[in-house]
Amino acid sequence: MAASDCCVVLITTPDEALATRIADMLIEKRLGACVQVTRVGSTYRWSSEVHHASEVLMLVKTRTALLDHLVEQVRDMHVYDAPEIVALPIIGGSADYLNWVDTETRPVYR
Repeated sequence: MAASDCCVVLITTPDEALATRIADMLIEKRLGACVQVTRVGSTYRWSSEVHHASEVLMLVKTRTALLDHLVEQVRDMHVYDAPEIVALPIIGGSADYLNWVDTETRPVYR
């Protein structure tokens, strides 16, 4: 698995409950191999006003080929009008880990 075939998707949510529901969906549908969740403080401009908010940041490790479907699925569940869902390429890393990401985001045939 080439590193360029993988990406990290950043998603913010207003609370841990929504982040957990999205994370569970992504893992269940094999759209992500791993989802890490952490609290962050965000400062941003929305509707011409500066806001400060406590949010939850999700770091999703997945295959780039799944990105469009992942974005669609997250948008369907998200409460924000314009949720942050951005992908960053993985340019290198542990081959064992990247192979694991690849394996965990493939359909399972039984």
